[in-house]
Amino acid sequence: MADSVISTRSARFPAVRDVVQLTKPVTWFPPMWAFLCGVVSSGVSIPDNWVFLITGIALTGPIVCGTSQVINDWCDRHVDAINEPDRPIPSGRVPGLWPVAIALTGSALSLAVAAALGQWVFLATCVALFFGWAYSAPPFRFKRSGWIGPMVCALSYEGLSWFTGASVMAGGLPATNIIVVLLLYSLGAHGIMTLNDFKAVEGDRATGLRSLPVTMGVRPAALFACAVMAGAQFAVIALLIDEALLLSAAVVGLFTAIQLGLMVRLVRDPAKFAPWYNATGVSLYVFGMLAAALGLGNYI
Repeated sequence: MADSVISTRSARFPAVRDVVQLTKPVTWFPPMWAFLCGVVSSGVSIPDNWVFLITGIALTGPIVCGTSQVINDWCDRHVDAINEPDRPIPSGRVPGLWPVAIALTGSALSLAVAAALGQWVFLATCVALFFGWAYSAPPFRFKRSGWIGPMVCALSYEGLSWFTGASVMAGGLPATNIIVVLLLYSLGAHGIMTLNDFKAVEGDRATGLRSLPVTMGVRPAALFACAVMAGAQFAVIALLIDEALLLSAAVVGLFTAIQLGLMVRLVRDPAKFAPWYNATGVSLYVFGMLAAALGLGNYI
């Protein structure tokens, strides 16, 4: 299907709404949230730097994340032609080599905007774009690994976006404690990314994708994901206490304690309860990120 679309309809311009759908706006929220956490953690005045704030949100969300989604859909177009034929590429609504042109344009725009925001933002964006291409495209295709794939996603969505927010506001390299916290939350997000694999264990096994539920087994993978998420937050709490940010540490600790209770239900049937945990436990995880950022920025 995809090959016939490429060969017969490549001259038609895609509609704007189809290009927007291709970039999957629902996926923009996590990096934009992490970017805002970076902004807050810097402690720099937000009203005095609103232009950088708006530009950074656009960079991490629709530009970089949107570009990575286009890359992913292009690389998986033959699979989507079977599983999701109504997606913009297999349906022919974004025909021919338009997805490649959109991805390349998005990559160039990302680098141009990042360069205007400073050398550290430019470096972080280069890494994010590499991950975006290497996650889906050969020869790397990191998504095939249950270890590397989730870590690449976690670093891109959480760590690099947080780093970008802090760097944009600070006008340089963020403070060491900020970098440590963003790396810890990125590590914990590996567990969050693993939760998405529980719904497709049979399909992953049949197609040779080595997700952790496939290689470790469903229950061991769920226990591992929970341990990673909780362990990262315990480390953040310890760092906040060491920095004398006690209110921030208490809030993160409360959110983590509630998550532990929710994890008990999750591990009973990961395939069934993973979507429920995404709506409850993961929400507490990201609110904990903001609480930590508020502490680092001396807001609380």
